Amino acid sequence: MSRPLIGITAYFEAARWGDWVREAVLSPPSYAKAVARAGGAPVVLPPLGPQSADDYVSGLRGLVLSGGVEVGTDAYNAERDERVPEPQTHRDRFELALVRAAVRAGLPILAIARGMHVLNVAQGGTLIPWLPEVLGNDRHTESGGAHVIQVSVSSKLGKALGDKVEVTAPHHQSVRRLGSGLLAVAWADDQIVEGIELQGHRFGVGVQWHPERGDDNRLFDAFVEAAR
Repeated sequence: MSRPLIGITAYFEAARWGDWVREAVLSPPSYAKAVARAGGAPVVLPPLGPQSADDYVSGLRGLVLSGGVEVGTDAYNAERDERVPEPQTHRDRFELALVRAAVRAGLPILAIARGMHVLNVAQGGTLIPWLPEVLGNDRHTESGGAHVIQVSVSSKLGKALGDKVEVTAPHHQSVRRLGSGLLAVAWADDQIVEGIELQGHRFGVGVQWHPERGDDNRLFDAFVEAAR
């Protein structure tokens, strides 16, 4: 059986090889390795422009929206917060177009960290630009802060992982208002949303943490199985 072709979003960054320093298309290898372990054939997608979104989607069997810098507030008509790093607007435009095309085509989607925010904004949702201000603490931004989240057992996420999972998910942004057709399916104990799903979609799952970084590949297994 041929492996389903799975697109992974990437970003432009300066990179060094030999004596050269040039802008490069970058993607942490952990995404590709997790897709490959699950039986998919990973391919990295450079953010070249929204006009290529439908062409990419027509050739893919699944889409991973990867992590990265926070989504710009312009994408959801919010006021700029100076504490948020400068957005990569070219990547925002490309990924918003890409995920909308994937939703229209019924393509399986696994949206990770920033990717979950892109999925929510693409469906008309909004974000909390700076979570510590809303909560009055830094617990969600601490890099070593592992915590247990509650997962809806009836969701695709719950069927893959069970009703509880321990995650490490440092983030400054969070879902504020859910986009059209999205449901919250996982929560921290302070009710911050850590997982979302697109209703009626074959597999449209977003998670706040990075499942590609650990040894538990069950979520990627479920995603690639839906892409077959």
